[in-house]
This record gives sequence, structure tokens and C-alpha cells, in this order.
Amino acid sequence: MPNPLNTSLSFVQIAALLVLVLYLLAFFGGTALAARAAGRPVWLFGQARGLDRLAAMGFRASIALGLLAPLIWALVPGLAGLDPLWSPGLSGLALPGVMLAVAGAMLGFAAQMAMGASWRVGVSEGAVGALVSGGLYTISRNPTFVGQGALLAGVACAVPSLPGILAVLLFFIAASVQIRTEEAFLARTHGAEFEAFARRTPRWLGWPRG
Repeated sequence: MPNPLNTSLSFVQIAALLVLVLYLLAFFGGTALAARAAGRPVWLFGQARGLDRLAAMGFRASIALGLLAPLIWALVPGLAGLDPLWSPGLSGLALPGVMLAVAGAMLGFAAQMAMGASWRVGVSEGAVGALVSGGLYTISRNPTFVGQGALLAGVACAVPSLPGILAVLLFFIAASVQIRTEEAFLARTHGAEFEAFARRTPRWLGWPRG
């Protein structure tokens, strides 16, 4: 059993956290570029209400837990000792976790860039672009969420902790809420075009249908 008072993160675990940091920088940079291309704000979480507002908070909390909790645990042995999953140092899951995190970050960012001027964070009436249904969007209607979830799961594997597991669960709950809102909005906006897209493309990940 790992010693919870051993708080030294391995190089591989630090690399996993660095992947998350770099992805966040790329995410916000890509969002700024999309706003410039669209000529309008694309960060729409501030307009969210009800469950969508809770989902927006859930996204922020999941990222904070996934990134900050391992750092806090590494710095505060007393807190780390309360976490039965805390496993600093090089573990069997560390390297696979980093590989999953890298793959998730690449998928999430590639899907975001593929959206171009249609990219947005949240939904709002009147703030919509063309429906993107090619490339990565032939195997998933939400490849950005798939990539982000894989990124957080990879970090949780590389640096095991209760907050890391909670981050993954919280992310997928928030994403499920956000996806249903976005898809209802896209169905109203794009009508039959979106309905055909939804019929042939899995919501999360899979082989195109028909």
C-alpha cells in the first residue's frame, strides 16, 4: 500500500498535470480565435440559467479538482493522508494515464478547431453558426467533450485521488446536461439537417450509422 505521507509526485505525474494546463491554454486561445472569426462573443456560459448554470459550474469545478487537488495533496500531507486513493510516485497507471491525457487533449482541441467560427461555449439564441458534421464529427456529435473527459480520466489515472475521480464524474454529469441543451437548440435551429446528423452519428463515440 502506498504511503500517503509520501507526497512527491513523479515526473510522469507532473507531466499529466502539465498536459491539462497546456490544454487549458490552448482551449482559451482557440476560443479567442473563434470569437474573432465569428465577430461575436462565443463564451456564453454567463447567459446560462437553471440546470445549464449548474452544468457550467460543474465544468469549472471538475477542472479545478482535477488540476489543483493533486497539487494541494502533494503540499499538504495531512489532507493527502485522508485520501485512500492518493498514490504519489510512479505507479502502474501513471504512464497509461499520461498517454490517455495526451490523446484526450489532442482530440478535444482538434474538435474545437474543426468547429471554426461555429465554436461556442454554451448556447444562446442568435449565437449560432453552421452545423459542423464532417471529420471528427462523423464518429461523435460531441468529440470535444469526449476528449476533455478522456483528458481528466487520464490525469485521474496518472495521479490517483478521490478529487480526481470526482472530477471525472462531475464532468460527465455536467456534459450530459449541456449536451441535451445544445442538441435541443441545434434541432430548433438546423431542423432536418441536425436530425439527419443525429441519426447517423453517435452522441458520444462510435461508428457512424447508416
